[in-house]
Amino acid sequence: MTSHRLRWLAIVTIAAITLFAACATTEPYQSVADAHATNDLPNPYQTIAPWGNLPEGRKWGALNGVAIDNDGESVWVADRCSANPDVPPGASPFQYDSCAGSSLPPVLKFDSSGNLLRSFGSGMFIFPHKMYVDRDGNVWVVDMRGANERELKKSPEARGKGHTVVKFSPEGNVLLTLGRAGVAGNPPDALTEPCSVVVAANGDIFVSEGHSGQGEKATQDTVARISKFTKNGKFIRSFGKWGSGPVEFRTPHDIAMDSQGRLFVADRGNMRIQILDQDGTFIAEWKQFGRPSGVALRNDMIYVADSESNGVAPHPGWKRGIRIGSLKDGKVIYRIPDPLEMKGTSAAEGVAVDAKGNVYGGEVGPRQLVKHMKGG
Repeated sequence: MTSHRLRWLAIVTIAAITLFAACATTEPYQSVADAHATNDLPNPYQTIAPWGNLPEGRKWGALNGVAIDNDGESVWVADRCSANPDVPPGASPFQYDSCAGSSLPPVLKFDSSGNLLRSFGSGMFIFPHKMYVDRDGNVWVVDMRGANERELKKSPEARGKGHTVVKFSPEGNVLLTLGRAGVAGNPPDALTEPCSVVVAANGDIFVSEGHSGQGEKATQDTVARISKFTKNGKFIRSFGKWGSGPVEFRTPHDIAMDSQGRLFVADRGNMRIQILDQDGTFIAEWKQFGRPSGVALRNDMIYVADSESNGVAPHPGWKRGIRIGSLKDGKVIYRIPDPLEMKGTSAAEGVAVDAKGNVYGGEVGPRQLVKHMKGG
């Protein structure tokens, strides 16, 4: 080999190494702890509400479980088995809508036009919460709680369900269950009020637990943690506790993961997104996205649903809606406003984004699935 070719090969090798290093390098996230209300932002989206064609006679119940299929366009939803007709006037559907005693399938798949393609999960859940689609197309559904006394009195068969995370094949076959159905407890045997789930590239499973942490009766002993499992469901460890410091939570309501494997936790009661590594080490906190009920990441953008500011808890100056920003620096760029700003929860609690940038919101208070299309 000539010296000229050797020099050329060395240059190409160095360039390739440099390019690889540049691609592998990630900007460190910086905390934004004292954010001003990010309300006055453009909204380049056109809204369709409600969206999705349900079978004749079925109505949407409260829902915040929404995810995009790996085809980039089909939409998965976990609905609380239609609207409960027994909700007293003025009461929140959150307290009443559930699948206790229902034979309706809560897990629904729609095509990009809103046509129902598939449904499953009948009789398996009490309170479907968040959902997730993993790299293999499997569908994960979180059942946040067990049946309460009112539900058990009306539907005794609802006993022995809830406090679980269920992994389904795309066809609806159960592949794995985390937690002990109907029992609130600690891993490895049980979960307490699981809120959300996300799966890492190596198959490790992360479950956020503790829905009651934002409540007035919460104490230092209230469950507020992230529990980590292997891809086969073997418990690895938990991290986090109730509180407002680093790696402390007051309702870790949702969880997402960026392309580098860092966790984004919607720490709703503390009105912040916490960014952690997979061992539970604190990286940063972002308070510029309001009081987060849901978080989704796609194409270096972050989408955060605020359904509770000044409706469930005081958050002076902040308005509800879906805030959209840069994942690189956390700058908030857009806000899809809540048209209701109603007492209690309104606007989206769950949020998902398809490959075209369309944003889907699962709404508990208004009881509907909503589609926001860019460019309207």
